[in-house]
Amino acid sequence: MKLTLTILFAAVIVMSAAAQSSEIEELLDDVGIKPTAMQRGQMDIIGFASTAAQMDQVVSQTVTLARPQADRLSFRYNWNRETSFIAGVCPHDDYEYAGRLYHLLMPHIKAKRVVIFGVFHKARVFNVEDKLIFDSYEAWHGPYGPVQVSALRAEILERLPESDYLVDNDMQMVEHSVEAIVPWLQQFNRSVEIVSILVPYMNWETMDSRASDLASALSTIILENDWNLGEDVAFISSADAVHYGDAGWGGSDFADFGVDVPGYQKAVDRDVSLAEMYLTGPVTADKLRGFLHSCADAEDVKQYKISWCGRFSIPFGLNVASRVVAELEGRPLTGYLLDYGSSVSEASLEVEGIGVTAPNNLHHWVGYAAIGYR
Repeated sequence: MKLTLTILFAAVIVMSAAAQSSEIEELLDDVGIKPTAMQRGQMDIIGFASTAAQMDQVVSQTVTLARPQADRLSFRYNWNRETSFIAGVCPHDDYEYAGRLYHLLMPHIKAKRVVIFGVFHKARVFNVEDKLIFDSYEAWHGPYGPVQVSALRAEILERLPESDYLVDNDMQMVEHSVEAIVPWLQQFNRSVEIVSILVPYMNWETMDSRASDLASALSTIILENDWNLGEDVAFISSADAVHYGDAGWGGSDFADFGVDVPGYQKAVDRDVSLAEMYLTGPVTADKLRGFLHSCADAEDVKQYKISWCGRFSIPFGLNVASRVVAELEGRPLTGYLLDYGSSVSEASLEVEGIGVTAPNNLHHWVGYAAIGYR
C-alpha cells in the first residue's frame, strides 16, 4: 500500500510539473516581439506602443487629454515642467484606456536610472512567492530603439542576500506590467536606463525585510556614486487599481457594489479613498501595511479583499523608496494623487496599430491611480 501511494504521489507531481511547463510554454509562445539572447522583446503589442510612430501618436493625444488636470496640479502645488518626482505609482493597462493617467505622471520622472517595481501576474504559473524577480537582459525593446538595463542592477545583486531574489528571463518576458512603462520613460528621456524588479506574493513581514535589504543596497550605491534622488535615480511602482465587475475575471465576481451606475461610483469612491488614506501624504510603514491588508487577506495574501493588482508592487516599491529618502535626505517621502480614472471613464485614443486587450463596461472595468512622490 505504501509503495502504491508513493507511486501515485510521484505521478501526480510529474503531471503537475508537466502542466506547469506547458502553461509556461504557451505564455512564451504568446510573446508579441520575441526576445533575443541579450534583449528582451515585448509581451503585449496590442495594448502598448511598440514603434516610434505609435508612441508619437499616443503622446500627441494624451498631452491634450492630460493638460487640464496638469494645469490644476501646477497651480495647486506650484509645479512646472522641470518638477521631478523621486517615485511614482503608474498604471499599466492599455494606453487607449489609461493614457491620460500615464501622461500626468511620466513627464515628471526625469532620472537617468529608473527602478520599476512590477506586478507578477503569472506568479502562480511559475509557483513563485517571497522572491524579487530580476532579469539578465542587457537591453529591452523600446519604440525608439533598445532601452539599456542600468549597471545599477549588477550593483544591487552584488549587495542583496541571495535568498531575496531570483534571476529569470522567462518570468520577466511574460510579464507586461513593466514594459507598459518603458516607452513612456523613453519618450521623455531617450537615454534612460532601467532596472526591472517583479514583486510576487509576499506577506508584510517578508515584504518589509526584502524592502529593507534592497533600500540598504540602494542607499549605499547612491552614496558611493554621489547620485541625487529624482535626478540620477527614481522609482516607479507599476499598478492598476481595482479590477471590477461580474464578467471576464476567470469566473471570479468582483462586483462588490453591483454593476449599475451607483455601484460603479461606490467602487470608484472606495478606490480614491484607499489612495488618499494610504498612498498620499508622508509615506509610512503603517500606511503601506494598511494598504496591503486592505487589498489582501493578512493571513493569506493570495486571497483578494479588494482586487488591486498592485497590492504587492505598490507597498514594496514605496517601502523601498521611502527608506532610501529617509536614509539619504532625512525626511519622509510625500505622495500626491495626480488623478484617478477608469477604463469606462477615460477618453479613448485613436492610434493605428494598437487597441485594447479587454472590454470596458460596467460588468468589466479597471481603475487607475496616478500618484507622484517628492
